[in-house]
Amino acid sequence: MTSVADIDDTARIIAAEEEHVAHNYHPLPVVIARGEGSWVTDVEGKRYLDLLSAYSALNFGHLHPALVAAAQEQLGRLTLTSRAYHNDRLGAFAAALAELCGKDLVLPMNTGAEAVETGIKVARAWGYRVKGITPDRAMIVVAGGNFHGRTTTIVGFSDDASARDDFGPYAPGFVTVPFGDADALESAIDENTAAVLLEPVQGEAGVIVPPEGYLRAVREITERNNVLFLADEIQSGLGRVGETFACDREGVVPDLYLLGKALGGGILPLSAVVGNTDVLGVLRPGEHGSTFGGNPLAAAVGLRVVEMLSSGEFQQRARALGEHLEQRLNGLLGHGVTGVRIAGLWAGVDIDPAAGTGREVAERLLARGVLVKDTHGQTIRMAPPLVIRSTELDWAVEQLRLVLEG
Repeated sequence: MTSVADIDDTARIIAAEEEHVAHNYHPLPVVIARGEGSWVTDVEGKRYLDLLSAYSALNFGHLHPALVAAAQEQLGRLTLTSRAYHNDRLGAFAAALAELCGKDLVLPMNTGAEAVETGIKVARAWGYRVKGITPDRAMIVVAGGNFHGRTTTIVGFSDDASARDDFGPYAPGFVTVPFGDADALESAIDENTAAVLLEPVQGEAGVIVPPEGYLRAVREITERNNVLFLADEIQSGLGRVGETFACDREGVVPDLYLLGKALGGGILPLSAVVGNTDVLGVLRPGEHGSTFGGNPLAAAVGLRVVEMLSSGEFQQRARALGEHLEQRLNGLLGHGVTGVRIAGLWAGVDIDPAAGTGREVAERLLARGVLVKDTHGQTIRMAPPLVIRSTELDWAVEQLRLVLEG
């Protein structure tokens, strides 16, 4: 049973964080101390089923034994050299990831936003050096409702006021079209267009799945117009949607994959841009880099992640469990839920305003031992670890039903 001292400890920890950590997040009132598989435990000893997976960074669950072993083994050998030197882990990781993607080259970075920024730089360099765009005229087409990170460049082409407002002036060079509208995308392309940058499934927006055939149309349009297709698979990739990549759902291969989150196994930051030599090879030594990008510790963990994905086991689990979750969530339609969107084991659930806001529902689920995250007011997102059991999903949906019934 929770003691008064435990509750006081929770309040003290939260108060210290509120006092000394910048308020760039508004966390739910829980202090997590341990994790294993699909479950976490707070400082009071209460367990919660984690249906967020750190925005898909924990696709393989908390402390997956194979990933922990890879990290521990490497931790005792070498953690960082910088790219000023070669290390004995980066080459093997890059070769395995390139093979998984069907590409030639890997450019390792740390965070998803860094991968997107890198993709933007590569696209512009390709536009000038290969396509012949007039210097400083390169344009990139993006989609409304996008979320690619929170750097000053990226928020400049966001239409989310909380991400964008008061951070200008914004970098030029981007044009926004509606997500899912291939005709609007093609109309936005001209002789200065270097690339199209899209999330194949928009995560932060609420797991927005484009119409069937949209990605194939984007690929055909970009090829026909000599424009690069950059797929931001940072949240959607690496097994989450029931395929290795969300682009695989339509048999599409982009020019550049932008990867992150799950690539680091939920252990440390690791991202990458993956492409062929004719695109990613435009970069020259000294033009782009990162002190920690490609460090041997991250490479060792990333290699193990790629090996785990190569079997197809996690992709198959995401497909099967996603179908199971969809059936259960559809049973709540008209009973506090107004919409359900599923892509593999990834769900956006729209809450009827009469049942509360997304935040309120997330807080009520927290009280019942389930962790989700709200977005855009009335939506909650579910991205369970791919190691979760179907019975655990059933239990979580039952908690949601009880919460919605009030």
